[in-house]
Amino acid sequence: MTEIGPIADKVTSYFYALLFIRRPDLRALFPPAMDTQRDRLLKALLTAAEHLDNTPVLVDYLRDLGRGHRKYGTLAEHYPAVGECLIGALSTYAPAVWSPEMEAAWVRAYTTMAQVMIDAAAADELRSPAWWHAEIVAHDLRTPDVAILTVRPDQPYSFLAGQYTSVETPWWPRVWRHYSFASAPRPDGLLTFHVKAVSAGWVSNALVRRARPGDVIRLGPPTGSMTVDHTTDSGLLCLGGGTGIAPIRALVEDVAERGARRPVEVFYGARTDRDLYDIDTLLRLQQSHPWLSVRAVVDQQARLRLPDALRDYGPWNEYDAYLSGPPGMIRSGIDTLRDIGIPSSRIRHDSLEELLVVGS
Repeated sequence: MTEIGPIADKVTSYFYALLFIRRPDLRALFPPAMDTQRDRLLKALLTAAEHLDNTPVLVDYLRDLGRGHRKYGTLAEHYPAVGECLIGALSTYAPAVWSPEMEAAWVRAYTTMAQVMIDAAAADELRSPAWWHAEIVAHDLRTPDVAILTVRPDQPYSFLAGQYTSVETPWWPRVWRHYSFASAPRPDGLLTFHVKAVSAGWVSNALVRRARPGDVIRLGPPTGSMTVDHTTDSGLLCLGGGTGIAPIRALVEDVAERGARRPVEVFYGARTDRDLYDIDTLLRLQQSHPWLSVRAVVDQQARLRLPDALRDYGPWNEYDAYLSGPPGMIRSGIDTLRDIGIPSSRIRHDSLEELLVVGS
């Protein structure tokens, strides 16, 4: 890993070149432009291999990957070719440390990882489709860059508050992006997402600026472990930055629907007042539920970043922490929470890949 880290771009390019030369039929599973997709598969493989000793987290991660890859059209027969090209790329770009023993170790690691993914996909195929079609029924532009979308899936869609899914638009086939559910499961089966258009974001810009009611998108399976443990009455300490407030709102609704009176503390971070696009909804929930406290933290006003604001309140010893937002906020938030005494086992977070890296 140390050897290939500085040249990861070259390794990735060589990996895909090998794959598409040996198996040109697999090119159709990937988007036309590979710039955003290019490093994802290799990064996932390397991340998983690096954490082989963290079995519970790794197996959950791989199962989610296996289920999620169904929507691309991935089959069990594709995995050997990917493994061969992975070994080919690593051996080519790490000759100084490569050896027969290392190759055997990588073969064992990849075979184990692939089998977990294959088994998860096979089990998932028995109970759910590879993807769902969902019609957009409402498109609420909250700011010039943020839209709240409500969609109606064509088949029942089961998920938990705090989870996320992948979304594909009709304008960019085979390009999928992750979005969190912005509400707890609803009786009418509708799903809500908060989407911010980002620079060069194909999917996000399409959903914010082009999508309209009546358009149909595709959804992958739900995934993610940032869910509420309803077997305990511990308080919830929730940090949401930007559109990361979406799953936090879902968690609040989940607690409310259970009728529990466990304390929930929400810190809503934003760069400007305008970015607090959903604050009114949270304040209404606060008025209805005395166990809920909502605090807005605006960088430009207080010159205070969201994780640092935690130090002014608390103590948080009896709370489970939930974080959702930009990767930088999550990393600094985890550091702050650990510093003030919350163990890693009580910190939940909306990106499993980032969790693997941070937890190392």
